[in-house]
Amino acid sequence: MSLFEQVLSAINEPTKQANPTQLSQIIDMVEQLSQIGDVDNQKRQVITSIVGKYVRSALKEKQQTQGIEEAETVIEKYSGISPNADAVNAVMTPQKQQQMAEEAATSTGINRDVIESMLPTLIPVVLQLLQTGATKVRNPGQVNNSVLQSFLDTDGDKDVDIADALSLAKRFLSN
Repeated sequence: MSLFEQVLSAINEPTKQANPTQLSQIIDMVEQLSQIGDVDNQKRQVITSIVGKYVRSALKEKQQTQGIEEAETVIEKYSGISPNADAVNAVMTPQKQQQMAEEAATSTGINRDVIESMLPTLIPVVLQLLQTGATKVRNPGQVNNSVLQSFLDTDGDKDVDIADALSLAKRFLSN
């Protein structure tokens, strides 16, 4: 099941935290990033995909070294639709942040400083999208987040992209 299908499934599951309003807020926040540095839609999608790739890698590393519960805790604590610099630092090291910003700058032609200024908004929003799959009541010792599980792509086929999931969500909400 794709990441987007997992989000839709979570919206339809009463035990999950997801709802259409939350999804709409996530999309609105990502679209507002265009106002920072006059970033067009295509470049915003590229940046979102790159950030998603690095967030995925960081959460997968947390899962492998500290357990899935630690990845779920980071998402629970730092997800949101408001800028949060602490979320950036909680998810990845300063070196990974620089590497991510450099890759996004190279891919889009946007100044690295502009991209770095987007991270305190974009990373919590990505985490908020992942939070949609969390259960309302957490069960210790169990994987409680189907969207996170899909995002971490346990089968290894690398078929996960945050920007694509958000684009599909926007189309879904427009209908």
